[in-house]
Amino acid sequence: MKRLLLLVVALASACAAGAAQFNRTDYVARLQTCEAILQGVMLYPDRAIPATILRRAKGIVIVNQVQVSLLLGVQDGWGVALAKKPNGSWSLPVFIKASELSFGLQAGGKTIETIYVLMDNPSTRLLFQPRFKFGLDAKAVAGPAAAEAERSTETFTASVLVYSNVKGFYAGATVKTGAMSPIVDATQSFYDTQYGIPEILFSDWVKPQPESLPLMNYLLKLS
Repeated sequence: MKRLLLLVVALASACAAGAAQFNRTDYVARLQTCEAILQGVMLYPDRAIPATILRRAKGIVIVNQVQVSLLLGVQDGWGVALAKKPNGSWSLPVFIKASELSFGLQAGGKTIETIYVLMDNPSTRLLFQPRFKFGLDAKAVAGPAAAEAERSTETFTASVLVYSNVKGFYAGATVKTGAMSPIVDATQSFYDTQYGIPEILFSDWVKPQPESLPLMNYLLKLS
């Protein structure tokens, strides 16, 4: 019990310090992990994101989180976000953090891998904000998998479609997420630029890094 409580406290401390210092190697690993999460989802028809949805998508957020709880729950993580440009290409990935605190009778720990498919421009513009939540700032529902996409039409009007490795999600279920925010300093350092998140996502003024191209090209291939 005491050990688990110490883990919760340590994770909370890491949350505060995680983005304080940029380490390129760590952020390259994050890009690779997020690409692997997307590839893992797309391997199975019962979880895969339908191509029709990816073609209509305006943006995508891929998040890797660890949830640990003992009375005080800590859900900490990171991810990347990309926007689709008017010409159909995908933007440079920007780094984000995703964290949440909760109180109540709870215990345990788990890893949560989640993909948020942004289906309209207002949802994508949330990425410009210092802090945002899908499900509050934008309506989010669990998205249909490729195997059921032809039978499911209700969720195609949602602002955000959610795909996760957490069992129990189903089409039409309302989804609430923890707070997310762009890691501006790390993103700027990674691309060696002073431009902000909107310019990095939607302009052609910032040069891609070799490590960012595999995820961008994989998304382009899928959509």
